[in-house]
Amino acid sequence: MTTEALGWWGVPLAIAAGTLRGSAPFLFVSLGECLTEKSGKINLGLEGTLLTGAMSAYAISYLTGSPWLGVLVAGLAGMVLGFIHAWLSQQPRVNDVAVGIAMIIFGSGIAFFFGKSFIQPSAPQLPTMDLGTWSSISAIQSALKISPLFLFGVAIAPLMQWFFKSTRWGLFIRAVGDSPDAAKAMGISINKVRMICIIAGSCLAGIGGAYLSLYYPGSWNERISSGQGLMAVALVIFARWNPVQCLYASLLFGGAQAIGPALQSVGINSYYYLFNASPYILTLLIMIITCSPKRTLTGAPGALGQ
Repeated sequence: MTTEALGWWGVPLAIAAGTLRGSAPFLFVSLGECLTEKSGKINLGLEGTLLTGAMSAYAISYLTGSPWLGVLVAGLAGMVLGFIHAWLSQQPRVNDVAVGIAMIIFGSGIAFFFGKSFIQPSAPQLPTMDLGTWSSISAIQSALKISPLFLFGVAIAPLMQWFFKSTRWGLFIRAVGDSPDAAKAMGISINKVRMICIIAGSCLAGIGGAYLSLYYPGSWNERISSGQGLMAVALVIFARWNPVQCLYASLLFGGAQAIGPALQSVGINSYYYLFNASPYILTLLIMIITCSPKRTLTGAPGALGQ
């Protein structure tokens, strides 16, 4: 039974399915950006990291036949870009925003250059967990096909929150992000903490790219990210630098992204492109609301504005 056969009941089902499938890249990138910003740095270059991760994962999966090896290589590729960003951004008189823009161009250029030959070939995809076998309705079965990589991202969110609140290293990161001078007086190496956070955050973004190319939408092309790496910055602000709230915000963005295809599945083609623009409109609204001078950004690391 297809979504069309379900009629309008198929719309919320399609949105729910799209939320589960489309929120993972937002989740991985936002968690990586949250970790980075908690240390007092901002990484706008995660859009380039996302693309490099997607290309690397797809290429390795195609060449070796192992999608999980592709995920591993995507994370390693993200770490390499993260190291470059961390080193550059901690040089004297270097601006984080300028480095981030440069890394977007650099990461995208690498992905586009090395990924040209992998646009046409079909690479093995990540396996799925079929949680809808209890139903005889094919639309429900399809909606409940979930990638283990998504569940891995969901598990990271509460673990990261616990890490920040309950571990010594989490305290170090928050101290560096809130007051670098106080952290330095405690004997904490600011450069070391920030470098580790940026590299780890970029690793998560690279894994998010692997999800894009190896599961949903499950292909490699130069427009596969659709700006999700940049949206993650707004998403982290919206989530108030809280990893669990990053999970909720990612589901919201994933659901907004699914509205257009869900309505199209029941024959509504009018304003299709407007509905597809929902994540971008949501990002713009979040930036307008959070940039209001009458609102305070609770939870923002103190060093971010320095």
